[in-house]
Amino acid sequence: MSIRQACRTLSLSRTVYVYQPNTRRDEPVIQLLTELAERYPRYGFKKLFRLLRRQGKTWNHKRVHRIYCLLKLNFRRKGKQRLPVRNPAPLATPEALNQGWSIDFMHDALVCGRRFRTFNVVDDYNREALAIEIDLNIPAQRVVRVLDRIVADCGYPLKMRMDNGPELISLVQAQWAYEHGVTMDFSRPGKPTDNPFIESFNGSLRDECLNIHWFLSLEDAQDKLDSWRREYNHERTHSSLNDMTPAEFIRSLRKDEDL
Repeated sequence: MSIRQACRTLSLSRTVYVYQPNTRRDEPVIQLLTELAERYPRYGFKKLFRLLRRQGKTWNHKRVHRIYCLLKLNFRRKGKQRLPVRNPAPLATPEALNQGWSIDFMHDALVCGRRFRTFNVVDDYNREALAIEIDLNIPAQRVVRVLDRIVADCGYPLKMRMDNGPELISLVQAQWAYEHGVTMDFSRPGKPTDNPFIESFNGSLRDECLNIHWFLSLEDAQDKLDSWRREYNHERTHSSLNDMTPAEFIRSLRKDEDL
């Protein structure tokens, strides 16, 4: 039986029968997707696809996802713990810069085992990371110096949202806030959901930087965190900002104001 007769019997197009996939066509996608995945190892498909779009690539969404899976770039995520159903009051997003900052501390360790702390400051409006300060210990006086440094560039916030850590409820911090007309908004003990902006930021910092780097010294850690902060502010897109970076979001608003 000829190929033509066999295809007719099976109701199969001869074009489909003789089709050979053009693997070379996917080589640019494979190369660029691999490079981006190596640079941003904790980015999932959505973030990587947005980066491709931002670079002007118009490859089809399904095609890129197929290659993404073939390269086994999809990784398993921790399942979310199921919590009781609740109806918390939604946290209002500020309507301008400096209307609300969120601040918090995190912990990590150097290669030698010495633990260090990070002091993180985020503007809730455009999600900009204003500071990531690290040291073995960050007392209240150091917190105030970091805030003064930020204020020199950005101005004072109307409100600062924070938890009840000892450095944040100190008289030094309270006096600084009182002198500059800054309202201190404390979250409820044991309720990290009261401070969702900084909790989201902390999760990204942990997942995309702290968990994937070795830190040889405090200086090495500060350099890597500063590099990640620049990436976060200028390269990392946010769905809450219409898939713009914090820096792009502010530039777009300023353009609208100039019109």
